[in-house]
Parts: sequence; C-alpha cells; structure tokens
Amino acid sequence: MFDPQGGVRSHYAPLFEMLEDSPAAELRRAKQESDLIFLNQGITFTVYGREEGTERIFPHDLLPRIITRREWSLIESGLIQRITALNLFLRDIYHEGRILDDGVVPRALVYTCKYFRRQMKGLHVPKGVYIAVTGTDLIRDLDGRFMVLEDNLRVPSGVSYMLTGRQVMKRIFPKVFRQSGVLPIEDYPQALLQSLNALAPEGRDEPTIVLLTPGVYNSAYFEHTFLARQMGIELVEGRDLIVHDNIVYMRTTSGLTRVDVIYRRIDDDFIDPLAFRHDSILGVPGLFNAYRAGNVTLANAIGTGIADDKALYAYVPRIIKYYLGEEPVLPNVETYILAEDEARQYTLDHLDKMVVKAVGESGGYGMLIGPQATRAELEQFRQLILADPRNYISQPTLMLSRAPCLLDGQFDSRHVDLRPYILYGDKITIVPGGLTRVALRKGSLVVNSSQGGGSKDTWVVDES
Repeated sequence: MFDPQGGVRSHYAPLFEMLEDSPAAELRRAKQESDLIFLNQGITFTVYGREEGTERIFPHDLLPRIITRREWSLIESGLIQRITALNLFLRDIYHEGRILDDGVVPRALVYTCKYFRRQMKGLHVPKGVYIAVTGTDLIRDLDGRFMVLEDNLRVPSGVSYMLTGRQVMKRIFPKVFRQSGVLPIEDYPQALLQSLNALAPEGRDEPTIVLLTPGVYNSAYFEHTFLARQMGIELVEGRDLIVHDNIVYMRTTSGLTRVDVIYRRIDDDFIDPLAFRHDSILGVPGLFNAYRAGNVTLANAIGTGIADDKALYAYVPRIIKYYLGEEPVLPNVETYILAEDEARQYTLDHLDKMVVKAVGESGGYGMLIGPQATRAELEQFRQLILADPRNYISQPTLMLSRAPCLLDGQFDSRHVDLRPYILYGDKITIVPGGLTRVALRKGSLVVNSSQGGGSKDTWVVDES
C-alpha cells in the first residue's frame, strides 16, 4: 500500500482514504457481514485429517490486493507464453518426443514421473489443446518482480473463491470499488464454457458439457457445484455416466443423453477403473476407450500432470526457449533437482535454509520450510530425500511479498501469492485478477487453505 518513502501508492489511494475515514467498529461490522455472506452461500472448503471437524467457511480477508494494469499486462504476456510452451511440450512428449531426443529435458525425468501416461502416446486431442484450465502460482521477489512459483495443470482449484470473493467485495465496499475502476472478472464462467465448447469432438456443433465431480466429500465440492451452476451445465458423478459402443451417455429422468465434453475434477488415476486404478469407484468404466476413439473430450487431457511435476518445473525456461525461441517473461524461482548428486548434497548441507517439496504433492502437503522446521523435522526430511531423491526438489527460502490485512479488527501485513487462471480453447483467455492467497498465520509462508491460509480479492486497476 505504501512506497519506500512512506507515501500511499496511487492505485491504493481510494482504499486508503476509505479506511482512514472508517471507524474501527464499522470495519468490524463489514468483516462480520462478509463472513455471514460466505456462511449463507455455503462458501466452504474441507480440511482432511483434523479431529475438530473438516468443513469450514473459506477464510477471506476484507482488504483487496491491488495490481496496476501495467503490472497485469506483464503477467498476462508471461502466462500466455508459458502455457503455450507447456502445451507444445505435452503434445511433443506424447508424439514425436523431439525435446527428449535433443536432450533439452532428460528422458528419465519424464518417464519416471508418476503423472506420465503411456496410454496417451500417439493419441490426438481436440485442437491439440491438453490444458484447457490452468492455475499458475506467482510470487514477487525483493525487487518487486513477479516470478512463477509453480504450475497447476491437473485439476486446478480455487477459482470459485476468486468469483465469490469479488461478489462480496462489491457489496461491502461499493463506493471504493467504483472509484478504483476495477477490471471485471465476472465473465470467467462464460469464458470457461466457450473454451470447453471449442474443444468438443468434430461434428458436435451443440455439444453437451458436464462437470464430473468426485462427490460431496471432496474438498472442492462447493466449487464444483458453483461452476456447474454458473455455466448452466449438469454436475455429475461417475455413477451418472455410462459408456456404450465407445460413446458416453448421461443418465437423466427422460433417458440417456449423449455427453461430448467432460470438465473433470477427478485425477487421472480414478477416472476409469478399466484403464487406471481398478479399485476406483469415482470414475466411469470404459471412459478412456471413448476418449481414445475421439467421441468425448476430457478437460484437462489425461497425462497433463507431467507438466506440473515440480522437478520438471526447473526446465520450463528451457522448454519456452526450445519451442518459442524466447526468454521467459516470468522467471522461475531457482530450483534444485535432488535426483542430481550435486544439488542433493548442497540441499542436505543447507537444509535449514531451504524449502523442500515433494514433486507430486499439492495443497501445501509434503513440504519442509527449513528456517521454521524443528530438528526432528529436518532429520525426517533428510531421510526422506536420501530414500527417494527423485521425489523431491528444493528452493531457497523466499520471503513472499506482503499485503495489508484486517485481522481481529487490527491492520497487519501477511505474506501472499497470486494464482491467475488461464483458459485455453480456440484461444487463450485470462481474466484480469486471480486468487490472492494469504498466509494468515503470523510469520507463515504457507498460503494454502488446508494449511491455515486464506484469500483476498485481487483488483487490477488503471494507475492514476
């Protein structure tokens, strides 16, 4: 909110003036009202493994994070570049494998990734688009530059909190919202629907689209219901679908209806018990055969998880250079691949200064933050790394940038990151903003809601 000299940044001025003029009691009432809206709308998430209960209102900070349009233009161009290159990479590794033959990305790194699907080799996906929906996590370094922390290409979540958070902010702070000239994000559901429409199988001019959910016990079930309702499509579980002669049908009260596009929120392993995990009761038997026959589109495509493996992340700048002949607009965080001897030894020697991540985990799980870890935790991760170095990467501990928050009626700063959402159908679309995730615990660097994090609205505005 403030520049290094202590002055209010111009794009934060309307918010600052409103806060300066608002009594503390009024801000507390505004916070209570926003919490009540979240409660009444059922805006929740699930925390697994907690004895005190799992279903919770999504934590939401009242103060928006504000980004200028100029900063957003850089973010947008960097994300378009990154997603274009990653999509070309996925198409290549499942077909010609040129990047592997040329040694730009190690073949062993790809083939040992648990998200690489050999069943996808040689399979052509509609329009060559593997990643219809992506959520890319960005941070700012000490110089204020945006950097990519990680990519989420399998079943990225959180967009419903971006959309509902915006609805709440427009009700709580209507005047300052208008004064700031915030760019809209409300067309995201329709943009998602258009992207899914564009990926329908050939000859299906008015495709039937469904959202496939694991069910009510999934941590993101609120989001699944919210997006299906916003797009005007059916929300289905695996038991609602059936495959006959390699065509997918949905059971309805009036009989079977053919399904053309499935926006899936189920991981590869569980999507078809005949092709992947045989014990899955979440998926649809025969779905992969229908997919392979080109009779149904899955978004995102099966096998995209290789491109958000945290070990492969280190190679994305080279992937961009290889396919596009360009330097990355948004740089990576320095990353050590612990399958490499030198990187592993350096990390073990500096474990108390590093962040260590399991390459296939998400949600803040499987992670060590060295400076905040106990001796026992450091030793535990040392043994885990030595037992399976391929499963881990490490990065220097970065101080995520901070933003002002209203916590228990007091202003304080907390560490934040930013997850914009990228859609890819017949074109790449990015709504201006994203989910700013907040580490609500003082001193914490973990922004995931499952680990005590929350969110705040992200405003993209013109600088005055």
